[in-house]
Amino acid sequence: MAAADDSAAPLQWLERPDGPRLAYHALPTRAAGLPTIMFCGGFLSNMTGGKATYLQQACSARGQGCIRFDYRGHGQSAGRFVDATIGQWRDDALAILDRATAGPVLLVGSSMGGWIAVLAALARPQRIAGLVTVAAAPDMTETLLPAQLTEAQRATLADGGVVEVPSRYDDGPYPIAGAMLEEGRHHLVLDRPIPIDCPARLIHGMADPDVPWGLSLRLAEALRSRDVRLILVKDGEHRMSREADLALLGATVAELSAQVAAA
Repeated sequence: MAAADDSAAPLQWLERPDGPRLAYHALPTRAAGLPTIMFCGGFLSNMTGGKATYLQQACSARGQGCIRFDYRGHGQSAGRFVDATIGQWRDDALAILDRATAGPVLLVGSSMGGWIAVLAALARPQRIAGLVTVAAAPDMTETLLPAQLTEAQRATLADGGVVEVPSRYDDGPYPIAGAMLEEGRHHLVLDRPIPIDCPARLIHGMADPDVPWGLSLRLAEALRSRDVRLILVKDGEHRMSREADLALLGATVAELSAQVAAA
């Protein structure tokens, strides 16, 4: 599938007094009854990635609303990545949800965006009609990032400093601040049942070297909803951006959208 045509969803800006301005693309809905798809990207990712643009084009083809955005410190949005926290990125998602969408929303979260989507669904249960995650990384500041750090780096972070961690996907390392790890502890979700009742579909590659698929299993077990499916792809890696992976994501989102619309 070709890249999304942004002429149908031009770049817009969400200005707000309580945070940096956020960049987003919003495709208007033309088909009555379908929920708006809202894509929450991953850690250091942005709204021009393959999954986000694939979903926009798929939604455009069936007249479904779709919105993709950049958190503060990501992509075209304002702010510095190193200064941001999980709670602030959740607030960014809620600002887009509250001010740039209307009606029922189906959240699609990739990697860290899966955690952000869960937090948004907890904060706005009346707005969220469904949840789809890809390689979800809930509680990543507790379950994943610390394991990548040396003892010296942990000591630096404990003193409020910043360390650089090598990236598998970028040319250079990315910065991690101790404040982000500390603040992330206020948003952990896997330590208790998660009171989300909407249907959920959790996609995860079993060959993911960055986020073990067991995290999606734990998320499936923790969600209160009885309509939860864990979809495993044996040779799928973290990005899940191959043609077959995108087709699976598109079909999953389309099927759940139709289910929600018919409910």
